[in-house]
Amino acid sequence: MTKLDDWYDHPQYFDMVFRDETPAEVAFFKEAFDRYCDAPVQRLVEPGCGSGRLVAALAGEGYQCCGLDLSEPMLRYLRSRLRRRGLAAEVIQGDMIDMPVGDQIFDAAFCTFNTFRHLSNDDDAVKHLRRVADHVRTGGLYLLGFHIIPMDADPECTERWQASAGGTKVHVTLKVIDFDRKQRRETLRVSIKATRRSGAVHRVRSEFPLRLYTASQTKRLLAKVADVWTIREIFDFDYDIDSPRKFDDDLTDALFVLQRTGD
Repeated sequence: MTKLDDWYDHPQYFDMVFRDETPAEVAFFKEAFDRYCDAPVQRLVEPGCGSGRLVAALAGEGYQCCGLDLSEPMLRYLRSRLRRRGLAAEVIQGDMIDMPVGDQIFDAAFCTFNTFRHLSNDDDAVKHLRRVADHVRTGGLYLLGFHIIPMDADPECTERWQASAGGTKVHVTLKVIDFDRKQRRETLRVSIKATRRSGAVHRVRSEFPLRLYTASQTKRLLAKVADVWTIREIFDFDYDIDSPRKFDDDLTDALFVLQRTGD
């Protein structure tokens, strides 16, 4: 029997898709903290933490972590993961625009793999960046990663990949089903076929819009928050701390190291 539903309600599949990236991301984060922060980094927050793979991994490295997400299934999965590993982290259900973390101040924040692009307009993006700044100390960092769409991007892009864990194999297809450069929106369809050890098949599908950014649009956005964030360096998703990138039209997989400026 097959079932078709939303992948955000099935964190185990969501997690399998991205887990191979975790070691490289964690290693890069630690190097960036050492290289760009003017004081030791201990307290971290991830807006839009999803299944919490990075929160759990960094908690396992000894950091005090806070994960924030709207999806209760994702947060339940994160809480269960932390219990299984004997780890502690704060888990909050809430919107990354408002950042409902009380009066906490963190040494650094991070948000990677296009979560930022779920913010559908510049007003929400600017509000988010300012709210994160409210909760990061002066000199602290925001590691912000998302895809920048070149002007010659193929609007009919389809990607496929596979992952497996615990006897379950997943086949993932990511397809752009609508691309509107004028409205700065692309709609993605993610389809997952999960085959369990028993042979049972579970099908999951989600469709959601993401905000489009060119390099020049990204520059204009970050200029609006230049009073609270300065760009210390830019990298791509290779996570090579010794290979920074230029902020030009060739930049597509962008990871910005933003530093909190003084008040």
